[in-house]
Amino acid sequence: MTATAPATATSLLQTHVFREWSAILTVAALAITGEVLIAAAMRRLGDLDHLRTGPGIRGYLGPVRAILSSPLFLTGALCMALNFFAMLYALSIVDLSLAAPATASLTYIGNAAAAKVFLRENVDRRRWLAVLFVAIGVVLLAK
Repeated sequence: MTATAPATATSLLQTHVFREWSAILTVAALAITGEVLIAAAMRRLGDLDHLRTGPGIRGYLGPVRAILSSPLFLTGALCMALNFFAMLYALSIVDLSLAAPATASLTYIGNAAAAKVFLRENVDRRRWLAVLFVAIGVVLLAK
């Protein structure tokens, strides 16, 4: 019986670590998806001042209507809402000192890659170098 105890403890630790990092990666993935979708929606809408319907507070009904009728924006907002609840779950199983920096760092890395791939942004060498340093920080956090 004692021979299986260390194996069980190891598998429990692996399961716990897997669950923690799954939660962290889910938070980051939802944040990246939400931010990219919202950015894409806002680029499609263009300058919101051009959508104003008139002076004063009522003039903002045009931009609000345009934003709330954008499927990209609504999907992005849904991802951000799910991100909030995923973060609550992550904080219930992961130490804040790991969860907050890891999700922020992974979101930063993912946003740079997604901006390049999906939004066709020009991500220069300096930003990629910053992403590399952030990635090194995530590795150091994980140890």
